[in-house]
Amino acid sequence: MLQQPSPFLQVRVHDLTDNPSITGLCVGYEMGQWRKSQFTDHIMEWLPEFCLTHSEIEGIHSGNMIALIREAAKKVYKSEKFKNRGEFGEIFLHAAIRQVFGSLPAISKIYYKTARNETVKGFDAVHVVAAKDGLELWLGEAKFYNDIKGAIRDVVAELQVHSGRDYLRDEFLLLSGKIDQNWPHADELKKLISPNTSLDDVFKRACLPVLLTYDSPCVASHTACTVDYAHEFEKEIKAHYKAFIGKQLPPMIIHLFLLPLHKKKDLVAELDKKLKGLQKI
Repeated sequence: MLQQPSPFLQVRVHDLTDNPSITGLCVGYEMGQWRKSQFTDHIMEWLPEFCLTHSEIEGIHSGNMIALIREAAKKVYKSEKFKNRGEFGEIFLHAAIRQVFGSLPAISKIYYKTARNETVKGFDAVHVVAAKDGLELWLGEAKFYNDIKGAIRDVVAELQVHSGRDYLRDEFLLLSGKIDQNWPHADELKKLISPNTSLDDVFKRACLPVLLTYDSPCVASHTACTVDYAHEFEKEIKAHYKAFIGKQLPPMIIHLFLLPLHKKKDLVAELDKKLKGLQKI
C-alpha cells in the first residue's frame, strides 16, 4: 500500500459524539485566494491509490511509475462531459476517509468500470478501518454539488435505497468478486460480507461515510483563515449538519463530511486541466 499523501485539508469541525457524526473540512487560503490550485495538486496525489488495484500499487517501481500514473488519470474519465460527472467527489471522499480515519481502500471502483466513460454503479467508496476487534466496513456516498440543499436531498435518497437488504446483498455479491486476493484483509472482508453473515452483524461493523460539497457563502466572503472565518465556518457547517440529520436517515452509523467550496465550476475546470495534463505525460 502506498503511503498516503501528507494531510492537506484542515479539520475545523469534528464531533463523533452523535450519530450521524460530523467533520467539516477546510481548503484554506493563500495570499488572499482560496487554495484551488493547491487542493487540486493534492487530489492528484491520491490518483494512483484511488484508481489502481492493490497488486498494481504493490508493483509500482521506477520503471513503470509514470505509465501507471498516466493510466490512473485516464481511468477517472476521458470525456468532454466532465462537468456532469461525480468522480471528483469520489476522490474527495476517498481522501477524507483516509486522512481523518486512517482507512484502507478495499477495492478500486474506478478499476472495475465495464467500459470507458461509464459511471461506476454502487457505493462511491469501499474502505475498511482495522479496529482492535476486527474490520469496520465503510461504504461511502459522495455528492460533488454546488448546492447543499440538492446534495442533501439526493444523498439521503441514495442512502435509503443503498441500506436496503436486497441492495446490500446484491452489492456485497459484486464486491466479493472484486477484492484483490493479494490484499492483506481479503479473507476477513469476504467473510464479513458473505451471504452466511447476518446483516445484523454487518451493521455492527459498518459505517456510511457521506461527503457533500457546496458553494459556500462563508468561503466566498473571506480571504484568510481568521478567527471570524473560523467562527462563521463552524456556524455554517453546523447549520447544514442540522438540515442533514433532520431528514429520514437509515438506522445505521453515518459520518458526514462537509467540504465547502469557493466555486465548484472553477474547481472542476482546474481539476480537469490537471487531470488531462497527467493523461499526456
